[in-house]
Amino acid sequence: MNYILHIYKITLLFLSTSLLSIEVTSTQEDSSYFFYQQPEYPRDCKEARDQCSSDNLSGVYTIKPDGYAQPFEVYCNNDIASGGWTVIQRRTDGSVTFKRDWEYYKRGFGFLSNEFWIGNEKLSYLTNQAVYELRIDIVLSNGSSFNVKYNTFRISDEWSDYSLVHADVFRSNWSCIVSSCPLNMTQESCTCQSLCTDPIGQTDCYTDCVETCVPEGCLVTETNSFISNGDSFINDDCTQNCTCLDNQFICNTDYECSTDATCTVKDGIRKCYCNDGFEGNGEICIRNSFTDCYEAYQAGHTTDGVYTLLPTGWTGPAFTVFCDMTTAGGGWTVFQRRVDRVTDFYRGWNEYREGFGSQEAGNDFWLGNEKIYYLTNQKDNKLRVDIVTSGGSSKYQEYASFRIDDESTKYRLSFGSSTGTAGNYLNRCNNGGKFSTRDQDNDGCNVHDFAEGHRGAWWYNTQECSHLCTACYYSYRYCDYFETRSGCNNIASDSNLNGDYNGGNGENIFWYYSNCNLNSAEMKIRPSSV
Repeated sequence: MNYILHIYKITLLFLSTSLLSIEVTSTQEDSSYFFYQQPEYPRDCKEARDQCSSDNLSGVYTIKPDGYAQPFEVYCNNDIASGGWTVIQRRTDGSVTFKRDWEYYKRGFGFLSNEFWIGNEKLSYLTNQAVYELRIDIVLSNGSSFNVKYNTFRISDEWSDYSLVHADVFRSNWSCIVSSCPLNMTQESCTCQSLCTDPIGQTDCYTDCVETCVPEGCLVTETNSFISNGDSFINDDCTQNCTCLDNQFICNTDYECSTDATCTVKDGIRKCYCNDGFEGNGEICIRNSFTDCYEAYQAGHTTDGVYTLLPTGWTGPAFTVFCDMTTAGGGWTVFQRRVDRVTDFYRGWNEYREGFGSQEAGNDFWLGNEKIYYLTNQKDNKLRVDIVTSGGSSKYQEYASFRIDDESTKYRLSFGSSTGTAGNYLNRCNNGGKFSTRDQDNDGCNVHDFAEGHRGAWWYNTQECSHLCTACYYSYRYCDYFETRSGCNNIASDSNLNGDYNGGNGENIFWYYSNCNLNSAEMKIRPSSV
């Protein structure tokens, strides 16, 4: 009687399930390994199948190999290749850990109904009582499946550390055993001769053609996976670009990321990728965005609209801004606009830090204090304020310098002298001021919260203009004053361009008391050198 060892569903590398099982292939009554009297139990699943011809369902059966002291249960697979397979291992779902020591693998572990290892001691007795064939059935993570058959399979005893003695896939002159290799391997070239002849004069050609599975591609040790011939692999720190040719890596050690690129993985591929604002192959990156609107203007972009900028030092992704390319020579980076009377500007600190609104023409927006900080600190800039009064008159004011500090200073404001037709109402009561919002009062006054009083967000600075921080600064109420109590009115700034479009006295959009309830306002910067 012959026995075959069969593996059905075993998890390797990228496998989702696997299993190993064996079955007798030839009768071996006089075993060269054991000589015992025939037991009353079947010796393996093939005998169990033959003894129970009326009940050949796959399941748990009791067997007792020759020489083994006690009978034990095994799982028999009778559903594939005529049945009779003794399953020695199964991996299906990771529910049983296989990272175990010698004793566990000697005795066996797991559950026959799920994941298990039969045990090396049992496997030694099983495979030494006859000649067995091994079958490995594999299901990959993508659902595809295949199997590998080994013509002979046997392991030694514990004294020899359960050494693998036979595991050959071959085809002889009498029969060609066709086996499947894993997807990352291919069958070694071999021919099945039709006659028992040997070109080198051998008379016994039983094993004249030994087949094995050889790699098809190159093994990437970092990921424990194979890539196909012709494909490339880049190592973890992007210092080598290796191409698989004839199952061997040919590596370019001069591969290096540009200073404007990052070594990272995108869509499962590791390589040098150009940073936002740049384009290229990662080794060479060319800027495809501008640091401000004036750079775009100099590059020939002279149409008003939304452009992509990447200021010096900005570590986030490139962002969009509206560029005014026509006013007073063009090249203005717009960071505030009030025109649609719809967008609410009475917002909190975080929203003013990140920005809000739509930059498309005809819409209100605030670019965001963090972006304004980087824009105004990469070079010296001038500020231009354009307003349209409630009566329809257009006015402007330009400031020779303009910048804000970072968030740790509460975006503290500084600016220079001004000229224009609107009047100098971004003045000393704003210069050096910290930005205040409805949820962050940074105006320096203990008596009033001027962001709340003016219903806006601005650089209110009563530390410079301490006279404004009084319980009752003025008895007469101008349009830029808000009432604190009956007969008492206060003001923190001569300008409030982020006020309420529909606000009452002191809460509206104003540029001094002569320009309250403005129809529109726009703030923009351009390099001072222009």
